[in-house]
Amino acid sequence: MLAVVYKGIAIPIYWLLLHKKGNSNTRERIALMKRFIQQFGKQHMIRVLADREFIGSDWLNWLQSQGVDFGIRIKKDAKIPNAQGELVRAEKLFLFLKVGEQLFIDKPRRMTGVQVYLTALRLHDGELVIIATLKPCERTLEAYARRWQIETLFAAFKGRGFNLEDTRITNRLRLKRLLAVMVIAFCWAHRTGEWQHENVKPIKIKKHQRLSKSIFKLGLDLLRSSLIHFNLKHSSVKRLFQHIEIKNDFQYG
Repeated sequence: MLAVVYKGIAIPIYWLLLHKKGNSNTRERIALMKRFIQQFGKQHMIRVLADREFIGSDWLNWLQSQGVDFGIRIKKDAKIPNAQGELVRAEKLFLFLKVGEQLFIDKPRRMTGVQVYLTALRLHDGELVIIATLKPCERTLEAYARRWQIETLFAAFKGRGFNLEDTRITNRLRLKRLLAVMVIAFCWAHRTGEWQHENVKPIKIKKHQRLSKSIFKLGLDLLRSSLIHFNLKHSSVKRLFQHIEIKNDFQYG
């Protein structure tokens, strides 16, 4: 699934249903990217963010050939040349980092045939987060943190929203249609939650400065309530249907 970052959530743009278990391959990823580029152009693409399974020589070389910057987490055992040019495990370049410390290596290192810049952070549990980018960026970790928003999207599709895992549909065509309906419903719910939060009643902010309820959940609850007590003549219901109109006020990232 290819999605864009938008106000703490990921909005699905393109997706593929695979004929197999497990992860996508380079050909499938490139197919999604080409669809985006054909529709929107490269000028709307800021950076591709992906987790550790989205790695590989052909994939990174294709992104480089297209001039598409990326922020991809790499495995700690990835082979990277050190300052002396010797291939070592990526984690060895950052062994000295203490908890909470981060380091940006300002000289590119070759990985799977591509020159990349590396940034690493030592988490509180001792784990290393190592990000590879095509272009130098000292705020790489801040940008990569937005990748988590697609996990928030998946949570909304599943237990925190539409309960997709409960479907018994196995036919791929029907499942594809179901997913399309879910994407529309998700965007409608999120747009409704935005309107409610910004114009009617703001969501309370907890002590840790996070919203007490997600914008999506606020909108979904409002839609559920309104549709259960449906009255098309009611002004609030009319406004809800206005929010399903396609808007072009977010940036693709």
